[in-house]
Amino acid sequence: MAAPPQVEAELGDDTQAQLTAAVERAMAATGSGGAIAGVWVPWAGQWVSGFGANPDGSAVAADDAFKAGPVTRAMTCDVLYGLAADGVVDVADPVTNWIVGFPATPVVTLEQLCDSTSGLGSYQPKLQGRWETNPSRTWAPHELLAYGLAAGAPTGDGTYANSDAGYVMLGIALERASGSTAAELFERYVFGPLGMTASSLPGATAELGLHGTQSVITPEGAVDCANAVDLTSLSPSAGFTASGAVTTADDLGRYARALATGLRSFDGEERFAAPLPVDGGAPTWYTVDGGAYQAGTLVGQYGSVPGYQTVAFADRDTGLTVVAVLNNSRASAEAIRVLGWQLAAIASKVPAAEGETAPPSGLPWTPEQLDGDLAAVATCPIP
Repeated sequence: MAAPPQVEAELGDDTQAQLTAAVERAMAATGSGGAIAGVWVPWAGQWVSGFGANPDGSAVAADDAFKAGPVTRAMTCDVLYGLAADGVVDVADPVTNWIVGFPATPVVTLEQLCDSTSGLGSYQPKLQGRWETNPSRTWAPHELLAYGLAAGAPTGDGTYANSDAGYVMLGIALERASGSTAAELFERYVFGPLGMTASSLPGATAELGLHGTQSVITPEGAVDCANAVDLTSLSPSAGFTASGAVTTADDLGRYARALATGLRSFDGEERFAAPLPVDGGAPTWYTVDGGAYQAGTLVGQYGSVPGYQTVAFADRDTGLTVVAVLNNSRASAEAIRVLGWQLAAIASKVPAAEGETAPPSGLPWTPEQLDGDLAAVATCPIP
């Protein structure tokens, strides 16, 4: 499949004003001092912009590097399907083929780890406090996995439950199956083929242009929107193949578009062929499969790690792509999802450039509806 060609022009002033207002509103709601956002509308143009400043006063630039956070999970699944296409593994292989000592029953497959249906627990809630007090500590993948197993053993019931430990386990298994490091696998199957030259899966440290922060909590238990702790130094090893990738807006936009439209040789329909509800109350058009969310015709990922909230979605039919990062992780990660979907809703209605044709706008929400969703998860006042 080929992605729709991209018009090489700036989006119109009115559209840019709407996109800017959406980002600034999300920054206010989350207490973020900095943000980066990018929108690519194949039939109309593109827009990438940095907002605000870092804690040290330096201006945020559109090409600053930041943590991709849980978008890394989709990349880990890319590696799985790439290795499967090369005959190194089968997605139905039990993880016990490569991880000794893991319970043999219920059987947990590589595909279940990618789909997050193994029932494994998550390690972030158990380690959050330690990360905040000692962010530069390096973590071994097996340490993260141990905390995830302590939080919840595999159930085998096949329901979706977002598990960072599952993606760490998948990364460990793929390293052992291939004889390559996770960083090498990401370069081979994700970054290299897409020309993502500013992206990597680093080890202990990373160079980041956008600084990550988190609002402090007052003695009374309230969020102090005027003060935040700098968590930029949190080691990427705390995320590994669940949330450890580092990227830029341009690279992440290129990635989201490829993921949604199936540009790689190993991309196939089977990866997203059995979508599951995100939760019991989710609308029927909001599902998850293959390490990515599907929201109407959008495919992508979002979430938070200490210091950052990141979102990346693209339309599988039109190629419309949105990415954004906020540099304060105190609010629910639903804030960055709302921002991503709001940017997509604005962009979907952009008129076509001369000689181009705009596709029908088919997203099941409007920018105005999402204003209320953002207010519902805001930790700081919205002007």
